[in-house]
Amino acid sequence: MTSNNNPNQPNTIPERTPENAARDHHGRYTRDLNTAARDTEIVELRKRGMGVRQIARHLGLAPSTISDAIQRVLTETIREPGEQLRQLELERLDDELQKIDEAEEIVKGILAREHVTVSQGRVVYDDSTGQAVRDDAIVLQCVDRLMRLAEQRRKNGESRRKLLGMDQPPKVEVTGGITYEIVGINPEDLR
Repeated sequence: MTSNNNPNQPNTIPERTPENAARDHHGRYTRDLNTAARDTEIVELRKRGMGVRQIARHLGLAPSTISDAIQRVLTETIREPGEQLRQLELERLDDELQKIDEAEEIVKGILAREHVTVSQGRVVYDDSTGQAVRDDAIVLQCVDRLMRLAEQRRKNGESRRKLLGMDQPPKVEVTGGITYEIVGINPEDLR
């Protein structure tokens, strides 16, 4: 592949044809190094003020090929920052999830310990057993905190699904035709 920046000489980057184009496992055309190099050159010529038809004549390509290349570059320059932002948001959600996990472990540790009721700075004992009275308020606070952490985890997952587009309704492609049948009428009677 040879590319030059002289607008008076045609480029030697070949036009993509069905015979030389790379395809993915679905048979769709994929972008290869030749296409990327050609797109770059097209954009450079466009930035110099050349029109689509001028670029097409200069490179010996169809004007639609030039337009497609320009559209591809515009789409990808928008998509790349979006992908970077998506990755940053996913990392933020991962950090949040790690903090939720750490908080859960702390609360479970508190819940595992024995808590006794204290009144006016003294431990309260059950008169009938002589045992310290268990403090259920702390247990209930821990349960409440675990429920809030579970809600935060659910919201984190919801944000992650939205960010990845997993909550989008499925796209359905319908092909084929419709055949109507009129029941109870003889087609010969209609002639």
